[in-house]
Amino acid sequence: MIKQFKILFLTLVLFYTANTVKAQTVKLLTSGTGTSIRGLSVVNDKVIWVSGSGGTVGKSVDGGNTWKWFTVKGFEKTDFRDIEAFDETSAVIMGIAAPAYILRTADGGNSWKVVYENKTKGMFLDAMEFWNDNSGIVIGDPINNEIFVARSFDGGMNWKAMPPGKSPLVDSGEAMFASSGTNVRKLNNQEAVIITGGSRSRLLIRGDKIDMPILQGKETTGANSIAVNNNTMIIVGGDFNDKDATLKNCFITRDKGKTFIAPATAPHGYRSCVEYLYKKSWLTCGLNGVDLSTDDGVNWSWISKEGFYVCRMAKKGKAVFFAGSSGKIGKLVME
Repeated sequence: MIKQFKILFLTLVLFYTANTVKAQTVKLLTSGTGTSIRGLSVVNDKVIWVSGSGGTVGKSVDGGNTWKWFTVKGFEKTDFRDIEAFDETSAVIMGIAAPAYILRTADGGNSWKVVYENKTKGMFLDAMEFWNDNSGIVIGDPINNEIFVARSFDGGMNWKAMPPGKSPLVDSGEAMFASSGTNVRKLNNQEAVIITGGSRSRLLIRGDKIDMPILQGKETTGANSIAVNNNTMIIVGGDFNDKDATLKNCFITRDKGKTFIAPATAPHGYRSCVEYLYKKSWLTCGLNGVDLSTDDGVNWSWISKEGFYVCRMAKKGKAVFFAGSSGKIGKLVME
């Protein structure tokens, strides 16, 4: 009788747990403006910075409930495709082209100082990544078939470009997408990985250039984003002109590019950003929505059909935010 009661009790507990676990979805916080937002940096659960078109920068210090918006003086037509924030007062923004600029603020966004300028013909910056509050990297489209690379070792206050002949070589038609600021990621405390797209899509790691099976061959195809957790890397992309296509849009490598695995259930369309969350959970977003995997990328669930360009988790915290077209900012929540 006691044994039967224990079995019944355990069954009820499991049933109750299974039916009370809330699903994750996306809550829209802001929308309706003309700003295209691709830069997103989440310092902690309270402090979030975004950057985008029209010289726009936004900041929230209360977890996304309210926002303060800035138009950077003198850069009203600049598209700031990436941002790296260190706290609620200091941040670095990246203006992509014509010419390419990097600016820094130390007073919460009220004023900005140009810390890097490049007027080279064809210059187009794609993404920034920081290992910590001091060491950072910015990459750009190839110049003379070499990926543009610049480094900072003082929190983005000064930048130095790699000299010709020292940066990775690429093929004609091989470049990178400034879609979410995540085609360069830190691999460990000193190294970074880069992904390319277009006519050829490769993983650049430790001097090796590794071909990937992701969709490629056209200017609009290839890898858009990579996320790293220990030995696992997940790469997403596809064709941004075909937002619903799932063919070869996501691959996993657990051995630094020696082998690539396709998901059993792929993300549900072209994806511009992927982010590692915790344990075996990963998030990816694109023009037609957001997918979540809780089994290390093997299966993806379509949790929202709200389109976003970028998703990032707090560097110090658990909050996850999104940004996209028309001034959209979202937050991962429980239903």
